[in-house]
Amino acid sequence: MTQHRRRLGAWLLAGVVLAVVLTLFQADRTGVSDPAAAPPATPTAAPSGTAVPAPTATPSPSATPSPTSSPGSAEPSPSGSGGSASSCTSPGSCGFPDENSTGPRIALERHDTGNMSVKKDGTVIKGWDIRGSLDVYANDVTVIDSRITSTNWWGINLRPGFSGLKVLHTTITAVPGKGPDNGGVNYAVSNMGGSSVEVGWCDISVFGNALSMGQGDLHDNYVHDLVAFRNQGGEWQHTDAVISGGGNKGRLILRHNTLLNSTPVDRGATAAVGLFADTGVVSSVVVDGNWLAGGAYALYGGGPGATGIQVTDNVFSTQYHPGAGAYGPVAAWNAGGAGNVWKGNRMSDGRPVTPEPTG
Repeated sequence: MTQHRRRLGAWLLAGVVLAVVLTLFQADRTGVSDPAAAPPATPTAAPSGTAVPAPTATPSPSATPSPTSSPGSAEPSPSGSGGSASSCTSPGSCGFPDENSTGPRIALERHDTGNMSVKKDGTVIKGWDIRGSLDVYANDVTVIDSRITSTNWWGINLRPGFSGLKVLHTTITAVPGKGPDNGGVNYAVSNMGGSSVEVGWCDISVFGNALSMGQGDLHDNYVHDLVAFRNQGGEWQHTDAVISGGGNKGRLILRHNTLLNSTPVDRGATAAVGLFADTGVVSSVVVDGNWLAGGAYALYGGGPGATGIQVTDNVFSTQYHPGAGAYGPVAAWNAGGAGNVWKGNRMSDGRPVTPEPTG
């Protein structure tokens, strides 16, 4: 009996040893050294407060973006175009200037200047909250990170014979009903000089003809809420976000601005951009990548004699009128003028804008 138990124990021990050997052999065959058998990796959680970057999708081929496809549009794409409705509902959400991207970036100190004349070359006005206006009789004057609230004809005026004016990151507005033109005010920035001025990242409102000049570099500005008024002659003052009277010898550049004219037509609305041959032929103007809305027409293109007018990649918004302006997007475009270019302009619902032939 004892001998039988010993044999049974030996067999059991041999079985255990064999099982261990088989287990080790199987583990060696199916271990992590075999890529096909390895378990999938588990992402490691990021520490609290750390953003985990999302995978970057491979971009699909697309056509060169236009202002309506890149920043978006305010309305659905036209039926049958293959596009979808956009969530873009305002200039700011479309990547154009608005109250959040213009005006002063620093705290301001109040200065009750009244109608102040600037006569020292190289003057820099920064961080001022001006109750008054600036009449510039000097070269290379810079107004930056400031606010001007005017009751004069203008907010800032550059006089003939002077140059180099820069107005940057500044709010320029006026007090309706308190201006000299029968209670109205006319020009936020006026260039009476013989050279270019720069106006950039400014928030401009109230003035009837907000940016008035034949030459200049106007970029990244937000012009809005123009206020209609009857002038001293008793007529409704014409209103334009940008106006040029022609006869300019330098170049006028309008690039990446929001130019709005919500004034009703029966109260003087003319244009978002008005290029008029009032004092001479309109020439050498660039209107590129702007958001335009309002006026009788959103853009007046200079008339029959205009040359060197480049109107490219602008969005004509329907926010006030179905045609951007009360009567349409554009008038007075001289398609046959030397150097005139019309390209890539769209309504905010995606339709291309094509000027009517001039008679």
